[in-house]
Amino acid sequence: MKRILTIQDISCLGKCSITVALPLLSAMGIETVILPTAVLSTHTMFKGFTVKDLTDQLSPICAHWKQENIRFDAIYTGYLGSMEEIGIVEKIFEDLGTDGCLKFIDPVMADNGKLYPAFDLAYAKRNAALCANGDIIVPNLTEACFMTDSEYKTDYDEAYLKEILDRLAKLGAKKVVLTGAALSKGKTGVYGLDTETGEYFSYQHDHIDASFHGTGDVFSSVSVGGIVRGLSLEKAFGIACDYTAETILETLRNPKKPWYGVDFEATIPELVAKLQAALA
Repeated sequence: MKRILTIQDISCLGKCSITVALPLLSAMGIETVILPTAVLSTHTMFKGFTVKDLTDQLSPICAHWKQENIRFDAIYTGYLGSMEEIGIVEKIFEDLGTDGCLKFIDPVMADNGKLYPAFDLAYAKRNAALCANGDIIVPNLTEACFMTDSEYKTDYDEAYLKEILDRLAKLGAKKVVLTGAALSKGKTGVYGLDTETGEYFSYQHDHIDASFHGTGDVFSSVSVGGIVRGLSLEKAFGIACDYTAETILETLRNPKKPWYGVDFEATIPELVAKLQAALA
């Protein structure tokens, strides 16, 4: 069984970050180890949430793992709250990966043309340096623009997306993938570039006019899970796109319509079935 380490925060209630990654990756048949960067009572869309920073615990935990000769087949990073944590992650890449360890980076820091309130341009540039270490990076368009000093557009064409991908490639990652990329009206999905072959690839599905916290974490977790299980990039990202969309639709069917996250628990059987069919 493959072993993956995911490094991000724990929002105790809110269906995002580790509370999404751990169950989904486990359901996909991967031993999942967590390294929490912080513990929050809820995610940050709630008012009055509590937060306990765990940065000072990251290095001691990893030193213990190194002493025990624990290594990982893949390392998957999500929300990192500070430049110090990014530096620790770079050391983890060096110390705890197996030969051929997959480094999958989701540089969570911005959306809809704006950085999250806790971050600034210096943080965006530090994330760009982190992405140089990645085998696969999956920024959304906003994050990609901040990391590459590109103009953010909501009305764009395929040539614009290719230009952004080419700029991302210069950061140093092997495979760069834009999430939430629309190649035609009414569609959305991913658009990527394999820098080693020079080939572009995409997967599109119908756009759903709804927004829920944590869907990016669902997408990234399923993507890296599929790749670790041996699927091609195209198959892994296709399953991740479809599963995320189906989970949003399932949530919209819920009469209570939980505003703080998606009902991914209800669709895990569909995910397992999709994965098994793809691996058959």
